[in-house]
Amino acid sequence: MSEERRTTGPRAAGRHAVWPGRPYPLGTTWDGEGVNFALFSEHAEGVELCLFTEDGRHETARIPVRWQTDQVWHCYLPEARPGWLYGYRVYGPYDPRHGHRFNGHKLLLDPYAKAIAGELRWSNAHFAYRVGHKLEDLSFDRANNAPFMPKARVVESAFSWGDDRLLRTPWHDTIIYELHVKGFTWLHPLIPQDLRGTYAGLGSARVIEYLKSLGITAVELMPVHAFIDDRHLVERGLRNYWGYNSIGFFAPDARYSASGQISEFKTMVKAFHSNGIEVILDVVYNHTAEGNHMGPTLSFRGIDNLSYYRLSSEDARYYMDFTGCGNTLNMLHPRVLQLIMDSLRYWVLEMHVDGFRFDLASTLARELHDVNRLSAFFDIIHQDPVLSQVKLIAEPWDLGEGGYQVGNFPVGWTEWNGKYRDVVRAYWKGEGGVIGELAYRLTGSSDLYGHGGRNPYASINFVTAHDGFTLEDLVSYNDKHNEANGEDNRDGTDTNLSWNCGAEGPTDDPAIRALRARQKRNMIATLLLSQGVPMILAGDEIGRTQRGNNNAYCHDDPINWVNWELTPEDHDFLRFVQHVIRIKQNHKVFRRRSFFQGRRIHGSDIKDITWLKPDATEMNDEEWRQSFARCLGLFLAGEGLEEFDDRGRMIGDVDFLWLLNAHHEEIPFALPPYRTQGWQVDIDTSYSVPARATGAVITSGVYPLQGRSLVLLREATPDRRMGLGH
Repeated sequence: MSEERRTTGPRAAGRHAVWPGRPYPLGTTWDGEGVNFALFSEHAEGVELCLFTEDGRHETARIPVRWQTDQVWHCYLPEARPGWLYGYRVYGPYDPRHGHRFNGHKLLLDPYAKAIAGELRWSNAHFAYRVGHKLEDLSFDRANNAPFMPKARVVESAFSWGDDRLLRTPWHDTIIYELHVKGFTWLHPLIPQDLRGTYAGLGSARVIEYLKSLGITAVELMPVHAFIDDRHLVERGLRNYWGYNSIGFFAPDARYSASGQISEFKTMVKAFHSNGIEVILDVVYNHTAEGNHMGPTLSFRGIDNLSYYRLSSEDARYYMDFTGCGNTLNMLHPRVLQLIMDSLRYWVLEMHVDGFRFDLASTLARELHDVNRLSAFFDIIHQDPVLSQVKLIAEPWDLGEGGYQVGNFPVGWTEWNGKYRDVVRAYWKGEGGVIGELAYRLTGSSDLYGHGGRNPYASINFVTAHDGFTLEDLVSYNDKHNEANGEDNRDGTDTNLSWNCGAEGPTDDPAIRALRARQKRNMIATLLLSQGVPMILAGDEIGRTQRGNNNAYCHDDPINWVNWELTPEDHDFLRFVQHVIRIKQNHKVFRRRSFFQGRRIHGSDIKDITWLKPDATEMNDEEWRQSFARCLGLFLAGEGLEEFDDRGRMIGDVDFLWLLNAHHEEIPFALPPYRTQGWQVDIDTSYSVPARATGAVITSGVYPLQGRSLVLLREATPDRRMGLGH
């Protein structure tokens, strides 16, 4: 039996003038004369607005919010100004068995706070129940947590954007670079020390010059919504470094700010846009940092637990957890949907971001227990004139039943293609029986996206991401090495599809190091030449390692920071990546807006794509299923694009021949008879330096395709069609 409590009787407002104000918009609104405060709570019986000194240490007033319209509590303070710090105390029943966890002793963050000042300091006072009590969360705690809580800050939203606008880079021209705001710049020697690890440092000229030289068109920032470091991590000297533990969906996290002003984030976005680079945010709307029923009361739980969270239908004391993080936001409630949509629009309209990657997006689509592709979340996004026009990327899975939904998101969405990652890793590791699936992945995954009006660019292709091994570690470790996480190496996946090339971890063996470098070239070239949108993990192009840790979420240390002290091998690989990106950018045959049809071009004998065996004959159905097959070729006809530019003119390209060999041994690959003018070598991953591999022209015979290598041949231009070359 729970200890039901009702805490009522707000304290006096003091000397502050208080007017009724308006129920919309939610959050705080500075109108040039005063500030409007509005907070949704369906089941609350009373609300206090609490004001604090500039340093957040002392509470100066508790103001009863006496006006309520359509379940929104609101008031207006004519004396309030930008910079004021505030929080709420919300009163009502504390009855966990019926889903209510109100506790007016707890200061709560405004869910619509656009800036959050100060850091959370862990204390038992943050819990609405008495920690260690025999009734656990059914008990009731009267400690005031305000001294240990961050506070919401009233903001001035004005900013001089000039002519800045969303870039709207076409999906088929997009190359994404996933990075962490702090980790990318923390060790950068050319960035002023006081700007390292901040939005200002990330938007600096040095970073932008580097990204442009690489060929990046969009940065995908790991979570920048205000988040909390888990108590169990802090007590072990660790941090929630990745940031997938949100507590404020409108506020850029202050730990990445050099100035403490939200204008710093806007300035960063403006700098990226001025240089043709989009900004995409990784957003976590599936759960919050308040965790399960034993978690702290920081915001949503104390404002209206029954509305904000999915609770068990059998016992509302407990949460439905599709995320593995203890709770799931209640997308069935219209006000929760409004919260997410308001947040998304805010980041587009006020912060000018170009799109979003939705963490565990299947959770957002759940109506009751099922993942429903026609859920209210999708309906609202598609009908919204703002959000329907930005880049939308789904991580198409969660941890609930039926949560793996790769290929099932609707038109207008792209998806992290986990099947692409797995088959590319397996193929270059040397596994047999995968070339059939590999063919689908290289050509845009038509088996997943070739229905319902979707296109190749619905597939976000990646080989590595923040979650898992880096590219360097993928070729250096057979097993995860997560001992530094403090969980006896039990955390993180055991299915990495990695191969250490003959030694576990760092080695001085020149043969193993050379093979690892070749394997990296193989995988990054495969990624960049495949149809779809490539995503590169920051630092992969310069050999970043996490020392074999495949779940480095809790390390704010060199395990995660990008090391800018490059070896000669790092420089070589960087030049290789730049070389392949230039090929992708210069040739539309690798950036198709429609799937290959396998049909003949203009009545000729040449198809838009032809799959070849080493003898230059076409693959048949039986050969696709052969378990020993690890070598294949793709002929890509430049005339087979059948696409048009904005003026209706046919787009063409030169022909390419793409050869892949995951066998250990060299395979002579016969040149197909389709073109007799000759082939120019653009890529051969058996060479460590691009310049040594390119330029040779072959007019007949076979190409000596080395073991574990990838080759790209281009139709030679007339002035290069001479001799046998290579």
